[in-house]
Amino acid sequence: MSLSGDVWTWAWRDWENDDRVRRQKEKPVGLNADELAQVAANEADWDARAPLHAASAFYERPADFWFADYEWADLGELNGRDVVHLQCHLGTETIAFARRGAKTFGLDLSGRSLDAARRLAREAGVGIEYVQSNVYDAEEAFGGRRFDVVYTGKGALCYLPDLAKWADVVSGLLKPGGFVYVVEFHPLLNALRPVGLPGESDELVLRNDYLEGRGAIAHDSTVTYTGDEVPGRNTSYEWMHGLGELVTTLSAAGFRIDSLRESEVLQWPRWSSMVQTPEGWWRLPDDQPRIPLLFALKATKV
Repeated sequence: MSLSGDVWTWAWRDWENDDRVRRQKEKPVGLNADELAQVAANEADWDARAPLHAASAFYERPADFWFADYEWADLGELNGRDVVHLQCHLGTETIAFARRGAKTFGLDLSGRSLDAARRLAREAGVGIEYVQSNVYDAEEAFGGRRFDVVYTGKGALCYLPDLAKWADVVSGLLKPGGFVYVVEFHPLLNALRPVGLPGESDELVLRNDYLEGRGAIAHDSTVTYTGDEVPGRNTSYEWMHGLGELVTTLSAAGFRIDSLRESEVLQWPRWSSMVQTPEGWWRLPDDQPRIPLLFALKATKV
């Protein structure tokens, strides 16, 4: 008996998904069974999206485009320093650290994302070591290596089911005196929804929670944020984290909060009324409220 191509495709996907769940369960991350299954579902989702993202014009911009000037001011001199970018996806931002002379590493859950990241690094002529791992297993994945800087953000924290365990991992990755730099979409933007849905108005309307506490939020849209349709896209899961939770969690994990910035600009026009800045980013026009869309937090391990 022979099987059709479609049957083989779906059988392979089922095996891949079962294997992801098995691998997550083998890892000592301390997440519960539901969270492990949700993380495995997110891995499958990012694997499905990665080739579309890599081919999208959304990611054709140079590495430095994705950084605000204040980020480089906060990060300081990186030449010769050990920098790891957690949840790095395609590594588009990771390249910028290597170009500044840092010994650069990237970690991501999605193997297909890292396939694209390695290709992009080769094309950019920079040396970056990429590791595939659940972020909660990062210490084990890097074999106990310690870093001067942990960088993360721009769509990363929402994939963390347990912020306290994440903070402990970040602390374990850092050398004494090292720091974590989190640049993220503001919880207010997440509450307004960072990507508009078809037929949705451009009004500043709260559509999601700002605060944490409701557990995993399932997403079933078949369209990714680059505007591409993802064939057979899996359900993905996100978790809300407010600024208060983040600051308190890092403080409890032994970090000193050095700075917390809130910014009114984004790298893409979330609302059609937004106007472009000289740097090529986007902000709401002057007749709209000034609201934070991004934040940047620096915290030192003490």
